[in-house]
Amino acid sequence: MRLMRIGNPGEEMAAALVEGDRYVDLSDLETDLGETFLSPAGLAALNPTIAERVRNGSALPLAGRRVGAPITRPHQILCIGLNYSDHAAETGQAIPAEPIIFHKSPNTLIGPNDDVQIPRGSTKTDWEVELGVVIGSRATNLRDESEAEGHIAGYVVVNDVSERAFQLERGGQWTKGKSAPTFNPAGPYLVTQDEIDDVLSLGMWLDVDGVRRQNGSTATMLFSPAYIVWYLSQFMTLEPGDLINTGTPPGVGMGLTPPRYLHGGELITLGIDGLGAQSQRVLADTTRSQN
Repeated sequence: MRLMRIGNPGEEMAAALVEGDRYVDLSDLETDLGETFLSPAGLAALNPTIAERVRNGSALPLAGRRVGAPITRPHQILCIGLNYSDHAAETGQAIPAEPIIFHKSPNTLIGPNDDVQIPRGSTKTDWEVELGVVIGSRATNLRDESEAEGHIAGYVVVNDVSERAFQLERGGQWTKGKSAPTFNPAGPYLVTQDEIDDVLSLGMWLDVDGVRRQNGSTATMLFSPAYIVWYLSQFMTLEPGDLINTGTPPGVGMGLTPPRYLHGGELITLGIDGLGAQSQRVLADTTRSQN
């Protein structure tokens, strides 16, 4: 299944993408993609409902509709740093022995094609295509990776937008560089696990103004999604709808020679095999011109 939320900001409704660029409305079952939908039982019950609505001719054209993030504001957004061996190499940092964990403010979440705003005072806003993992049911102290897989509702494309000066030059606290408004475009839809043959062989790409900047694969992940969910559950409780950004392949602006950052006016496009694509226009920090 490809689950999504469509409508104006704050007015999104639950839906499922079917038949190419058509969708079926699911808002009569639940107002949003919350715990009821995301649990294993909830997802299993949706399949026949969606199929029946397609047979009944209820599918509608998606063209012209705004697509929101496929989940509501999560309890938490957790991020894994340096989780791709080739990205760790481009930064010159050592391969981590355990996942590097940091938080991103949940209110950074926006739709996949919404504008990204350069934050006030930023000089080093950067891009990061990432595989997002959405939790389907509460997870705490899981036994192993196999059990962890049962707590994953599905996967989503994420742009983990980052401000490197805030992240690395203001005390080395990564959360400060990750939590500006609009810094987490997600979507266009949540793809359930059964739709993905091998989550560790997905191509990933990101372009800035039509120039390919990132071209990688989940195959170079150091820690798999299931391992990450298991690992996190040893330290905290994961709730339904929580989002985990699992790291980025090489090609970020910070890693280029010389480094290149976003200043406003750029168009970012990105995607992951089987999970769809996003496109964001970058808005400049207008306060800089007033100083």
